Amino acid sequence: MTSLSDLLQLAAQRARDLNLPYQGALTPREAAEVWRLAPGARLVDVRTRAEWDWVGRVPGAVEIEWQTWPGMQPNPNFIAQLRQQVDAEALVLFLCRSGVRSKAAASAAVQAGYANCYNVLEGFEGDKDANGQRNRVGGWRHAGLPWQQG
Repeated sequence: MTSLSDLLQLAAQRARDLNLPYQGALTPREAAEVWRLAPGARLVDVRTRAEWDWVGRVPGAVEIEWQTWPGMQPNPNFIAQLRQQVDAEALVLFLCRSGVRSKAAASAAVQAGYANCYNVLEGFEGDKDANGQRNRVGGWRHAGLPWQQG
């Protein structure tokens, strides 16, 4: 079993290696373990309402759209909603479908004063496979982590 400190150091090393503007990057399994081990840590799922309803939800996650459905327009209230639901001192893990929107959300949170932000690499569904399908290569669901059908 890896300690919380080891996981956060690994995430921070990835951030340095990739020149990321936030604290670190974690695989889904690592993120789930950090969420379990870190008191007060919050997992913020930034996918759309449609994705939560139709694809699935992570039990206990804070749900704040980064882009709104339909149309995928930026959510102008994202930071305000984050401030309402997540303490700025918390360790915050950001999750989306594949790790792209959550990367942007983590960056925006840092700019808004959140100092302990991490992106969940691979996201909820992972990357597309050779057939253009998700949930077979990486991702929260593929890793067998807790989730519920929407």
